[in-house]
Amino acid sequence: MNKIIFKGIMPALVTPMDENEKLIRPVVGQLMDYQLSRGVDGFYVGGATGEGPIIPAATRMELCEAAIEANRGRGKIIVHIGGPNFSDVKELVKHATACGADGISAMAPNAYFGHSDRELIDYYKRIAAMTDKPLLVYVTPLMLGNNLTAVFTELMDVENIAGLKFTQYNYYLMTLLKMINGGNINIINGPDEMLLCGLSMGADGGIGSTYNVMPERYAALYKAFREGDTDRAREIQYSVNRVIRVLLEFGSGAVLANVKDALKLMGFGVGECAYPMACADAAGLAEMKKQLIAAGLEL
Repeated sequence: MNKIIFKGIMPALVTPMDENEKLIRPVVGQLMDYQLSRGVDGFYVGGATGEGPIIPAATRMELCEAAIEANRGRGKIIVHIGGPNFSDVKELVKHATACGADGISAMAPNAYFGHSDRELIDYYKRIAAMTDKPLLVYVTPLMLGNNLTAVFTELMDVENIAGLKFTQYNYYLMTLLKMINGGNINIINGPDEMLLCGLSMGADGGIGSTYNVMPERYAALYKAFREGDTDRAREIQYSVNRVIRVLLEFGSGAVLANVKDALKLMGFGVGECAYPMACADAAGLAEMKKQLIAAGLEL
C-alpha cells in the first residue's frame, strides 16, 4: 500500500470564533476559498493553530463539518482529533470519519505527563483501529524523550497509519524516519520557517500556521523546489521568514494570536482566541500592520 497520501501545501487552519468559543462559520469558507485560490493543496483542521485541544468538542465538530462543506472536494482535509480526554478523542474520530475527512491526525495525549514508547504505540494503534481513514501522528516537542524511530518502525506496520506531521527541528531525525518502511512513510514538515529544510530532507509537503497569511508564497516555494529551482525556493523561504519573524516576536510572541490579527488586517473576521490568549487592540493592530508591511507583506 502506498502511504504517501498527503502532499503539497496545507495551511493549519485557524478557527474563527467569538468570545464564547462559538464558531463563526461563514469565515471558515472565506478563508478556505482565499487560500485555495492561491494554490494550496489542502488543510489541517483543528490542530494547535486551530486551538483544537483547548476548545469545546462541539466547536471542533462544527469546524470539521464547516471545513469539509466549504472545501467541496477541492483539497485534502486532515482533521486533528487529539486531546487530553480520550472519551472526546473517540467521539472526534468517529465524527471526522463520518463527515468524510480525508485523514485523521493526533498529537501526543497531553502536555502534562510523559508517555513511554509503548504507551504512544498503543495510543495510536487504538485511534487507527477506530477509523478507516489514514492517520498522521502529530510529532511535537512533547515527544522529544521518545525513541521515534522505534515507535514508527512498529506503527508503520498498521495499514492505515500513513506517517507523521514533523514539528521538531532535528532534520537528521527526519531523515532516519524517512528511511523507515523503505521510504514508504508520509512525512509532512511542521516548522514554517524551515519548510525548505524539510523538503530537502524528504518531506512530502508542509503544514503551517503562517500559511494562512502567505499561502501563495508557500505554494510558490513548494513548486520551485519540485522543479529543482532551489535558489528560487531559498529566496521565497527568506521572504516568508522576514514576515514570520514579526509574527514570532510581536507583542507577547503568541504566534496564534498574531496570525489571527494578521488575518484581521487582511480583512477576515476571524474573531478571538480561546481565553485567556488575547488578540491585539486597535493600537496593537496598527503597529503590527506597520511591521508586517516593512517585512514585505502586502496589506
